[in-house]
Order: sequence, then structure tokens, then C-alpha cells
Amino acid sequence: MQEIAMAKQTQMQEAPTLKRLHAKRLREVYRSAGWPYQDVVEIDLLAAGLLERTTNGNAHDLVRVTDAGIAHLATATQGNRQARSAHEALVDKVVQAMLRDGRLVWTGLNLRAKVQGEPEESSRWKMCQPDVFSIRNSSRREYLEPIVHEIKVSRADLLGDIKRVDKRAAYLDVGGQCWYVLGCDRSGHPIAKANEIPLECGVMVFQNNQFEVLRMAPKRPCTELPFGVWMALAKATPLKASDLAETEISGQSDLAVDDSTK
Repeated sequence: MQEIAMAKQTQMQEAPTLKRLHAKRLREVYRSAGWPYQDVVEIDLLAAGLLERTTNGNAHDLVRVTDAGIAHLATATQGNRQARSAHEALVDKVVQAMLRDGRLVWTGLNLRAKVQGEPEESSRWKMCQPDVFSIRNSSRREYLEPIVHEIKVSRADLLGDIKRVDKRAAYLDVGGQCWYVLGCDRSGHPIAKANEIPLECGVMVFQNNQFEVLRMAPKRPCTELPFGVWMALAKATPLKASDLAETEISGQSDLAVDDSTK
């Protein structure tokens, strides 16, 4: 009995650290017929007791999600829902601020952008989905001043995002300015500092129920919107305050993107 207890204790001490890709694999196995991948991720899940080996009627090797795996999936799903809810709430706050500034605002757009490749490559097209896209309410195209706001409430998501150079280049192509809007962690601290964000983007943080600009976004000349952006805007409907949940920010518009936009 003592040997069994020691073996269990050793197994617990050597349990692998589980990440998002492990939860993703659990979901894939749960939805599938259970055919094994036989890779490192599966080994980690087997060692953690979240998967177990089994066979079908033809004696083929399969894997299935254990009760512990189901519990892990439920916890991961709840965490994803909470993160998504926080993201949507911050998106709404940015939209509200842009509407108060008199801008036309869209979310959920699929925009076609031109991204420059390596020196020996020609430019190529890339689809991007900014969290918030807005333009000034003006009849003169040279005064539209398009702005992209990318909202981040998870540090891991932010660090992965800023490595995607093409995505950022696409935002800069469709918008004269690109801002990263950061949420705070459970301790109330911003999920990142301004010097962690590429210099071509502005940085602001939503803290203590207001927006604080940490670094202004460089303003790129944008005399007219690309035709593809115009088409996307023509097919979509700008948001109104009544379209959003009750997420009004106290006080005046704290999301000051640039005094010159007035």
C-alpha cells in the first residue's frame, strides 16, 4: 500500500503542465470517434489521466475522454466564456466612446487589406477582422480618418497577437491609426506595458472605469479608403448606442484618439 501511495504521489509531482492546446485536443477527441494521434499532446493527456486507452469491437486502439477530462473541459470552457465576456464588454465600451465622439462605428467587419511582403516578393491581399473600426462622420473622403481598435483582455492572447506582423500590417493598411486597447488582470493591473506593443500602434488601457492613453498612435496619411473597405462598409450597418448593452462609461469621452479628429 505504501508503494502504491508513493507511486501516486510521484505521478502527481510529474504531471505535465496543461495548456490551451491540451483542452483543444480534449474537445477534438470528445467530438470524434477516438482515433489516437499518438503525439506529445496525447501523451501529456494520458499521463494526466484526462484520456485513457480503449479498443472498439475490431480491437482497434482508441482513446476516450475520462471523467477527469470532462471536468477539465468544463473548467476550460467556463474560463473561455469569462474571457469572451470581458472582451465583448470592453469592445462595447470602445464603441460607446467612438459614438460619443461622433464617429461611425462597425464591429465584425471582414476587410480586405494589402500587405507588403519581403523585398523580393510583391504585395499580397489579406483578410482582417478588426474588433472595432470607425471613421469620422464626414462627406469628404480625405477627412474620414479611419481608426482600428484591437481589444485585448488576456496577456497570452496579446503576446501571441503582436507576433503576427501580417495582421498588424493589414490593420495599418485599412486604418490611418491602429490602437491596442488593454484590459486589466484580476489584480487590477494592465495586462501589458506600452513598451511591449509595437511602436507603429497606439496603446491605451481601460482601468478604474476609464480609458488612459499610454502612447499615442502614429497617424498615417489616409486620403481615401480602399475600394474593398468601402464595399464592406456598404454591406454592413453602423452601430448605434441602442445596439449595445448598458455599458455606458461614466463621465465624458475618455477614449480620446486624437484632438485633431474633432
